[in-house]
Amino acid sequence: MIRKRAAGLLGLAMAAGALVHAAPATAAPTSGPVPGAGFCQLVLGSTTSGGDLILRVLSGVSPPGASPSRWGGKDLLPDNQLRVASGIGTQTNAEQTGESRRQYVVLGSTLNLLTYTVNGFAGEVDPATVKRTPIGGGWGDVRYLESSRFNRGTTLVRHNMYAVLGDNILRWKVVDGTSFAQKTTYAGFSAVKTMTLISQTATYDTFLASTRAGALYTIRIPLTGKPVVKVVRRSTWQGFEALVADSCDKKTIVVGVDKETGTPYLYEFGHANGTATVIKAFGKVPRTFNEAAYSRLFDDDQEYEQLFGE
Repeated sequence: MIRKRAAGLLGLAMAAGALVHAAPATAAPTSGPVPGAGFCQLVLGSTTSGGDLILRVLSGVSPPGASPSRWGGKDLLPDNQLRVASGIGTQTNAEQTGESRRQYVVLGSTLNLLTYTVNGFAGEVDPATVKRTPIGGGWGDVRYLESSRFNRGTTLVRHNMYAVLGDNILRWKVVDGTSFAQKTTYAGFSAVKTMTLISQTATYDTFLASTRAGALYTIRIPLTGKPVVKVVRRSTWQGFEALVADSCDKKTIVVGVDKETGTPYLYEFGHANGTATVIKAFGKVPRTFNEAAYSRLFDDDQEYEQLFGE
């Protein structure tokens, strides 16, 4: 599971002196933190323009900690075709010896489901298992993509796909991995630059969204009814082309990436509550990021992997 994988990556980082230590945590860990680490962590998947996956563990300390970069898989995608990508869902195999991964990616103008198997939690991708299944065309101008699966234990309650295209946020019900239904369109979101999923329940998803003018909002999208939009901050967030979040007990850890300069910054958010939301800035992550897309790596079949940011 993700805690085993994160712990393995963290061990390598600590051996290399890459992380700053903190006092032991008292709160129960979620997918991001390593048990007993004492700070929130995010397992970040970064996909290069050449279709290779890089894994990093980012730690919410001041200044931010970052593990050494590790290959998560080479040649998963064709060169120079990736436009946007969803989170990377993982499932541990029954023998506890490795995992399968799944992710939605837009290659050119086509949405694809990417699936493959990893031998060992920090092991090698089996190239024979890499499969890119085309779903449909017309996705070339989508500027954000995410899949949200809400589970109770190992039981799937709902699965939805989201995209930001032009003025609209689009949502579908995912019938199976490559079949979508019940398309819903929400207009009025042309100002949204990018988003990241921060909260999941049986009846709604909530996103943290930045605008081109620099404002930061939460957008709650219920299964029925209109989105609920709340301003969190009114300025200074326009520099990020990518946001990636993960839950940390009652907090949320967020990395923002300025793709123009390759500069990542790390933040910790309290429970989202409009302008009263507490935001702690850890500062610049000591790395330069030059990848095409950034994704949360998460276990997608356990209840504790749900996001709780709002």
